Amino acid sequence: MYHHPETILLLANETRRTLIAQADRERLLRSVRRSRRPRRAERGPARAGAPAGTLAPCAPTAVPAR
Repeated sequence: MYHHPETILLLANETRRTLIAQADRERLLRSVRRSRRPRRAERGPARAGAPAGTLAPCAPTAVPAR
């Protein structure tokens, strides 16, 4: 059917490698952008009475009514 099936196979493999390399680049750039984004922007603004850290207290604390 084709005069040079080896050439067709080489072109297909090259295209496949190019697509894989492009996907790897995009994945790497996405992770770099995500890591450079400010952490506070992901969580939203701080609330009054909310813990500042990521660890929860062992026992619930009573907050006096205002």
